[in-house]
Amino acid sequence: MSEKKPTRSELKRQAILRAAKQAFQERGVNNTSMDELAALAEVSKRTVYNHFASKEVLIITLMSELWRQATQCDGGDYEADTDLKLQLCKLIEAEIAAICSREYIELNRVAFDYFFHQPEALRQQMEKFSAYETSITRWLKAAAADGRLRDLDIEIGSKQIHNLIKGSCFWPQLMQVNPLLDQQERHMLAERTAALFLSHYRA
Repeated sequence: MSEKKPTRSELKRQAILRAAKQAFQERGVNNTSMDELAALAEVSKRTVYNHFASKEVLIITLMSELWRQATQCDGGDYEADTDLKLQLCKLIEAEIAAICSREYIELNRVAFDYFFHQPEALRQQMEKFSAYETSITRWLKAAAADGRLRDLDIEIGSKQIHNLIKGSCFWPQLMQVNPLLDQQERHMLAERTAALFLSHYRA
């Protein structure tokens, strides 16, 4: 079965998102006009507004797409006959690689800077992100249903893992306190996080 080609409208939407990502990171949101975005994307200003009513919508769309990429990796299905730590470590490491990427950090920095004086708007958007079912959440549900995890509230367990990750490889980089982690550091963080989590919840 042949892959469905994107429509002309979808291609324009993708071009606008690419232009916004580049412009926001280089100039900041407040210093980027919709006219400039239209020129960079090589579309009309009306086309930009047809797809995105405001720069706020553009920012949230960019963040949402990156968040889904970061938390919904392929090949993360639970395997009943495979070591729990190996499986969980692989999932965690894939997520760490995504949220430790320069693109993810820089775009979040732009968004947090823009929404700094709009905490309620930022809180609402973060709640929407947290509602997505991540690969780790699906894995935890399957492992618990198979009886290999005990006394586990899935939502709390998922948040615990994400908080352990972000405390070492998102917030310090977002605040420019620490540099991005290299591959070995990401792997070590994933192993420690998986071991700590399973030391409490493994059945």
